[in-house]
Amino acid sequence: MRPAGIAALSRPTLAWGQAITRRLVCWLLIGLALAVTGSAHAAIDESHSAFDALLRRHVAWDAAGVASSVSYSGLAADRAELGKVLDLYAGLTRTDYEAMGRDQRLAFLINLYNAATLELVLSAWPDLKSIRDLGSLIRSPWKQRIVRLFGELRTLDDIEHGMIRAPGVFDEPRIHFVVNCASIGCPALRPEAITGTRLQTQLEDSTRRFLRDATRNRYDPVKGRLEVSKIFDWYRADFERGWLGIGSREQFFGRYADVLAIPPAERNRLGEQRLPIIYLDYDWRLNERR
Repeated sequence: MRPAGIAALSRPTLAWGQAITRRLVCWLLIGLALAVTGSAHAAIDESHSAFDALLRRHVAWDAAGVASSVSYSGLAADRAELGKVLDLYAGLTRTDYEAMGRDQRLAFLINLYNAATLELVLSAWPDLKSIRDLGSLIRSPWKQRIVRLFGELRTLDDIEHGMIRAPGVFDEPRIHFVVNCASIGCPALRPEAITGTRLQTQLEDSTRRFLRDATRNRYDPVKGRLEVSKIFDWYRADFERGWLGIGSREQFFGRYADVLAIPPAERNRLGEQRLPIIYLDYDWRLNERR
């Protein structure tokens, strides 16, 4: 038993020490929470560095710089890292998402879609020949609930059609040249993440690369017609929604007439919607590096 005098002196001292300790622990926990939140937000909103590193390691442009291919064997070895990227994206709150700027939100959604598509392909690789093989007669691969966002499981269609393409939200037709469906016919998956600060440059660059690919978009001087990807048929409305004052596909093609190698003499016919347009077959084979 301790002497009473010592006990009397020790109680306030002990209580004061406990209070200080509680305060220090509280401030430490708050500091850690802010640090984690800040770093996660920065990684998503600005650099997308983790996803960027994976893409730079496993995706490459072709010799002409108009298409890309993916080393799924290499990506499979880094699948745990891809999982961490998806975990990071799944941890973003709706509040943090809405606090982002327009370009940051769009960049996030594009990266989320592309990362989830890569993970979907890896779920059946190396036997997979086409992403369409992952679907069934009643549910396509784009309607499977595989994407974690805001505490819910969503489909790739939810991300693309319900958020990226939602009328009045972004109204950006060039997203079709960066949102990747893991197929040869699809515009290239860039060997880098999309970022808010570089979004406009990346969208324009991907658009020009895709339109410059004569296997998927071309002017036929013999038949006097424009032959383009079915993307311009499937998503025609997106190219007629008033982006930069453009109200038709023909006006969109006219903006890139030099890239499509449309002769100056034919551009009037294009503008007057008298230049025939046909759609080329879409190649659904996997965009795997061979």
